Amino acid sequence: MVDFMNFENYSCDNQMSIFDFTREPISITKPIRLIELFAGYGSQAMALKRIGANFEHYRVVEFDKYAIASYNAVHGTDFPTMDITKVHAEDLNICDTNAFTYLLTYSFPCTDLSVAGKQAGMSKGSGTRSGLLWEVERILTEIKDGNGELPQILFMENVPQVHGKKNINDFEKWLGFLESLGYTNYWQDLNAKNYGVAQNRNRCFMFSFLGNYSYDFPQPIPLTKRIRDYLEEVVDDKFYVSDKALKGFAKHAKKQKEKGNSFHAVVKDVDDISSTIKSRYYKDGSDRLLKVAGKINSSQDGKVVYTDGIALTLVSGHYNVPKIAEPTIRKSYESEKLQHSIRKLTPRECGRLMGVSDEDIDKMAAVNSNTQLYKQFGNSIVVDVMCAMFKNLNINQGDTV
Repeated sequence: MVDFMNFENYSCDNQMSIFDFTREPISITKPIRLIELFAGYGSQAMALKRIGANFEHYRVVEFDKYAIASYNAVHGTDFPTMDITKVHAEDLNICDTNAFTYLLTYSFPCTDLSVAGKQAGMSKGSGTRSGLLWEVERILTEIKDGNGELPQILFMENVPQVHGKKNINDFEKWLGFLESLGYTNYWQDLNAKNYGVAQNRNRCFMFSFLGNYSYDFPQPIPLTKRIRDYLEEVVDDKFYVSDKALKGFAKHAKKQKEKGNSFHAVVKDVDDISSTIKSRYYKDGSDRLLKVAGKINSSQDGKVVYTDGIALTLVSGHYNVPKIAEPTIRKSYESEKLQHSIRKLTPRECGRLMGVSDEDIDKMAAVNSNTQLYKQFGNSIVVDVMCAMFKNLNINQGDTV
């Protein structure tokens, strides 16, 4: 029995209904043809590969040329960029569903839903990036109207705000549309920190099954890793913020304080967990930066040190261990020069916190800049969470698993 009191952000709002007791549990016995809309670098494919599923990269739709470059480098494919607004039913070529299980994923943009965005919503016809969800409706409708074969399984990922107060009407319309096609929907919010990854990343996931099937989302597991497990041994000086930039932060902090806004960092030890990896920097430079206190002597324990308006809260303790202020991470450094320094998370550390292997990170880095890697990792899905969910699809393909 799981003690849910020990797990935060574990929501089971739509976990089960009375009808689930009469539904057949979902299982996959046929080879999977994976169709990834809004594919990014293919984290869904990474998860299927990691659990040993028999699948093929059937169709990939990704508009960003840098993301598709990462996808092809990691997966050994040669897909071109594709605009979701120009994709039609025949482009997906779904056929032979008696021989194959089609898994269509659609992690559509969260730009207009997340608290980090403009929250312009995802209404149909709104013209927002998040409104691209309805392109999926158009494609599925084309398949139905053309008497084509619908994919047996749909998989959605987005921020929890997708079913928040501002967007619940659109979300319910989406659920209703899928139900009208014959899909049974299961959605739930899962946090990566409850599935083995030291990152506080809460996301909404939904499976839609064509037919009357049941599905159980995976139960949380104890977290055994901490930030220190993701850190690089050596970090290049270029990831450290210069004194000039620090003065800029201080100036910005002063302005924000005058406006009544906050500009601070939450201090965390290397034995803590990371904040959510984001896809972009804020103009104030506050995201993806961490303040490193270096060695802290016992006389400083529990005190708050303010340097030019940037708060550095020291974690109490009696050992001279490095303390970290979120949202960045830092390893122990002995150099006097680096004490009380600030640096960015490296792309590799971001990738590791998203569940991407070092081997795949190397492949992505070979075709992309650090700027693009930061963006891609922040926009993606934690691989470990998907592994847990995909395992509960009961994939049993004979000797292939």
